[in-house]
Amino acid sequence: MIDYLILGGGSAGCVLAARLSEDAGKTVCLVEAGRDISQATMPADIRSRYPGRAYLDTTNIWQQLKARMSSLTTPRRYEQARLLGGGSAINALMANRGAPADYDEWEALGAHGWDWQACLPYFRKLETDCDFGNEGDIINSTLHGANGPLRIQRTGWPRISPFVRAVLDTLKHDYPLRADQNGPWEDGTFIGSIAVSANGERIPTSVCYLDEAVRARPNLTICTDQIAERILFDARRAIGARMIQPDGTRHELPAGCVIVCSGAIHSPALLLRSGIGPADDLAALGIDVLAHREGVGHNLMEHPSIAVSAYLPRAARASFRNEHHEQAIVRFSSGLPGTVPGDMHGAILSRSGWHSVGYRLGTLFFWVNKSYSRGRLKLKSANAFDEPDVDFAMLSDSRDLERLKLALRLGAQTLAAPSMAAHRGTLFPSSYSPRVAAVAVPGAWNALQRGALSVLLDIAGPLRESLVRSVVTQGVTLNQLLADDNALTQFVTRSVGGTWHPSGTCRMGAADDPLAVTDARGAVYGVEGLHVCDASLMPSIPCANTNVPTIMIAERIADLLLGRASAGSGG
Repeated sequence: MIDYLILGGGSAGCVLAARLSEDAGKTVCLVEAGRDISQATMPADIRSRYPGRAYLDTTNIWQQLKARMSSLTTPRRYEQARLLGGGSAINALMANRGAPADYDEWEALGAHGWDWQACLPYFRKLETDCDFGNEGDIINSTLHGANGPLRIQRTGWPRISPFVRAVLDTLKHDYPLRADQNGPWEDGTFIGSIAVSANGERIPTSVCYLDEAVRARPNLTICTDQIAERILFDARRAIGARMIQPDGTRHELPAGCVIVCSGAIHSPALLLRSGIGPADDLAALGIDVLAHREGVGHNLMEHPSIAVSAYLPRAARASFRNEHHEQAIVRFSSGLPGTVPGDMHGAILSRSGWHSVGYRLGTLFFWVNKSYSRGRLKLKSANAFDEPDVDFAMLSDSRDLERLKLALRLGAQTLAAPSMAAHRGTLFPSSYSPRVAAVAVPGAWNALQRGALSVLLDIAGPLRESLVRSVVTQGVTLNQLLADDNALTQFVTRSVGGTWHPSGTCRMGAADDPLAVTDARGAVYGVEGLHVCDASLMPSIPCANTNVPTIMIAERIADLLLGRASAGSGG
């Protein structure tokens, strides 16, 4: 029998497999629905320091997964990784933690032992910060690690594009350039913290945690291309899982402890298929109710996004085509009632896509760092091949809507500033819409369309604004939106996107909280021998790209399972 069966080989699952298998006396089996990704097998699009193509390759994602963003949108493709390493294998490489207050909030919401002081040692443990991890630097070494698997650095100033430099210069009066995005929590601009190898390549957790030495451990087994159909129970104790192989055959994996690490979309779906969730919903689908937990699939969170883009004259474009594109960020506070400091985030993109059109566009890509809208995930059927019904209900909290509108105004004001005149042409509102996503997919016909548009953008001269309005924005202009608040509201609600940061659907909380799914150790209430460990545990969404916080969660859950930490402290 397997001691630890880990279902899902994403950012969290790979970390758990590496840490739990450090105990040579315990056997660990990691199971992933997608294919293996190792240092030797990483394809170029995943390996690249410029990550713009990885999530567009449908072999890397759950191809049938869709999600509704807001009340005015229809369900659209929602890219979630399906390969070993999970999101860390296809994401934007950003490596930031969020605000200390995010984790103090987790503690206040019932996740006891997850305050900032408890989490900080694990943020330090996971990283080697090449810029601030010097153990001899007393000030920075209290915040940063020097010996962790994830190598973090900031892009060197000579490689920052002219467009990004101009934006930083324009913002500096209100948002001064600060050294460390993972340093003291304050508004400002920052060169983004990214996770890359010494060779400047992506390092997914399937590589930096599951390196060749770890993979060679005799007590660790890694199985790929297998889908977890349901968790198996003896009475109310988890005893393993039923898996589906590529040929459709099923087999059972017995285990002493089952840990679900399938992400904030598929972890709750697996619990629901296994009889853990809202009793009425399960009964309606003919699923036997093992444990009534109303919170499974609730508390679905994301960072809602909107953007402002600009045509880039040749001199403003990125000098290094393979350089990371999200080169800098601006963190700012909306000041709206009921919000927190640093509640807004703007990614300053040197290019807006991997292709020829994207190379000609610079973007301020904004999201609400601390969002308050909550959505829900439900099963459509008990079939493991039917993706769940996902509704983020973005902007259902008016604070999120008003802040995205504020961000769009800031983006327009910044790019229209006189200091930007030589570094941008036509301005326009933008978003990662289904239309944009479809045109960005690699292929001969798309390449022809993109090539033609690129040429037209370059030669259009005084007609460029009309070209952008007719082809790109389909009649919408920034001036129209800024002059009409109702039009702005409609545009933002129709165009809002996500940031691929789903979280919260199996959240940690107190035993008497009816919407809590697990305790502070990730143990699922109402059953035994079953844990969850991924972004679905988050009680509230942190002010950060969620990959590094998810790795931190896995580091700490591993210590809790191994008895190296207590649920009430970080030590």
